[in-house]
Amino acid sequence: MALAAALLSACAPAPVVAPAKPVEPPFEQKMSWIVRLEDERALRDPAPPPPDPVPAPVPVPARKRGEPPAAAPPPPPAPPDLTRLTTDAEARIRRRAALAIGRVGLPDGVDALVALLADMDPEVRQMAAFTLGLIGDPRASDPLAALLADPSPLVKGSAAEALGLIGATAYAGKIGEMAAAIVASSVLEPPPPADDASRDTPAAAFRLAMTALVRLRAYDPLATAVIDEAGRPRVRWWPVAFALQRLEDPRGTAALLALLQDTEPYTRAFAAKGLGAMGAAQNAAVVPALRPLLEGNDRAAAIEAVRSLGRLGDPAAVAPLIKLIHSSGTDPHVRPEAVAALGALRGEGVFEALLDVVADPVPAVRAAALRGLAAVDREAFVTVLAGLDPDPHWSVRSAMAGVLATLPPENAMPRLEGMLADTDQRVVPAVVRAIVALKADDAAKIALERLEAEDVVVRIASAEGVGELRPPNGALALAEAYRRGGRDQTYVARAAALAALARYGPSAPMVTEVLTEALSDPDWAVRVRAAALLKELDPASDASARIRPAPSKHPREFYQSAAMLTPPVSTQVYIETDRGLIQIEMAMLDAPITVQNFMNLARTGFLDGVTFHRVVPDFVIQAGDPRGDGEGGPGYTIRDEINQRPYLRGTVGMALDWEDTGGSQFFITHSPQPHLDARYTVFGRVLSGMDVVDQIQPWDVIRKVRVWDGETLR
Repeated sequence: MALAAALLSACAPAPVVAPAKPVEPPFEQKMSWIVRLEDERALRDPAPPPPDPVPAPVPVPARKRGEPPAAAPPPPPAPPDLTRLTTDAEARIRRRAALAIGRVGLPDGVDALVALLADMDPEVRQMAAFTLGLIGDPRASDPLAALLADPSPLVKGSAAEALGLIGATAYAGKIGEMAAAIVASSVLEPPPPADDASRDTPAAAFRLAMTALVRLRAYDPLATAVIDEAGRPRVRWWPVAFALQRLEDPRGTAALLALLQDTEPYTRAFAAKGLGAMGAAQNAAVVPALRPLLEGNDRAAAIEAVRSLGRLGDPAAVAPLIKLIHSSGTDPHVRPEAVAALGALRGEGVFEALLDVVADPVPAVRAAALRGLAAVDREAFVTVLAGLDPDPHWSVRSAMAGVLATLPPENAMPRLEGMLADTDQRVVPAVVRAIVALKADDAAKIALERLEAEDVVVRIASAEGVGELRPPNGALALAEAYRRGGRDQTYVARAAALAALARYGPSAPMVTEVLTEALSDPDWAVRVRAAALLKELDPASDASARIRPAPSKHPREFYQSAAMLTPPVSTQVYIETDRGLIQIEMAMLDAPITVQNFMNLARTGFLDGVTFHRVVPDFVIQAGDPRGDGEGGPGYTIRDEINQRPYLRGTVGMALDWEDTGGSQFFITHSPQPHLDARYTVFGRVLSGMDVVDQIQPWDVIRKVRVWDGETLR
């Protein structure tokens, strides 16, 4: 019997064994999925196709005596999914997946992020809060508000920031209470400027709360937290001055006047800027307080004081501004601002002072003088205009077109019609816009004709004009302009045609058809614009989901490279100018694709020879446009990589037209600019050369950009 049983056992088929568990992908594989899906603006890869029909069963050979059962093959791995990665065992994967979901921006990711708000790791909770702010879905407001009481300053600060980004006005009071509690606890120690980027201290939570209250336009909760019963500031730190100046509430005048006397430069500058919005009723106290700043050594405070005096419109400011304009010792950044401010005032000697500088060597001064002359005395300016030759610099001729748009058509149109033939195409867009603004008889005809111009920016201005005037044949012309724009290397003219077409409304011929067609445009930036326009026309539109995944110019190996996942060195960039060298440390981990793009542009020489086309003192310098008028780029776009780095002095950011329109234009901040936080990609910071940044003037040239990658400088 035993022998028979053994023989039967030897002849039995192999038992069925449970399938093996899928192999857990390594950290690097998960990270490459995250970076790729983020760049494709998708939460997950599509599900794999269903398997082929199951073939007829094949007889299983008998298992020999003592042979182990055959193991079933492991199931295929699930397709990469950002929401699934938020449940990963590793906190760093959960945190990075949360950031990617925020950058993708789809409401379908909200539930996964809300679940992470209860994560045991405070850095994961914090990142989930931050990225819920990026998505901006109101459903996250209640869970985020609960985190305002989190024991971690890192978490509560990010919760406040997110509520501000979402626009959750119902929780402004709670944010104010959080800020007030930090002030009352005596743990608020404003850090030195070098440490302002920290996010894990009570001071950081307070700073983020200030910015959130600004975004919520919530003066009362802010004032309760930072102003005492006598109207004096409880906290003397630049985020308080920033918040009060952005809210522009006259009740903050006394606090701003007190902050104007602070020893910290950023605080003084923000206070000076804020006082310009307090209104004429406050002039008796404000103007005398601002005037001494004009002659001090603090350039930022002087610049903001000049702007505020112009904004307040008090004749008492005329004499000191004229003195600034004519003084040989006036800072070259302050002087154009003084000319612009003087043009906003009325009083004895204003017109004559502006006339004195209409031929100044500096283009920005000449442009400001022209604007001021037309604003101060239009009739006298028309007389002056008759004796003015075309300016040698294109930017002043462009400014002249804008000035002409403020005059009666009979005075402006003869000159504007001649300017349409300007040899520098950077002037013509301003001319077209001026003609449209004047509603000239042939404005629509001019705009329609120039929809076929060779210059893309002329086409942009023309499309805007057609959208503004809406002639009967305009919709068809705009549809054709969009399709012709497919030959362009850049997205800007196509996007402008779409925006103008949408102004005809959804019932007009071609509008919905062309916007829907644009959801498949080769450039992601155009898809984003088309989806937003369709959403405006029909709030129920699902266009935002239909445009995905975003087209990528990178092979999948790109997302698996060490440069994307584990950069071996902190790459640095050196910008050579005639005023000196600017050394920048790249944010390799926070914005890897933006950094790679910038380094590629530098190495190919794309940035060599371009100008700083935009210089706004005490704000930014901007470059990277081969056209030099702020409208050019490399011929493609990259996705935003919004991160938690704040905009402080020396921060390097990517310029945008709208979301995901980065390319080659970048800017460097002169001072803290919290309103840019979580709006523009930060991809570097100035390590040395801020004195050079401070000296840069409009049209200064970048001679060379070199990249140091740890081994070579080239």
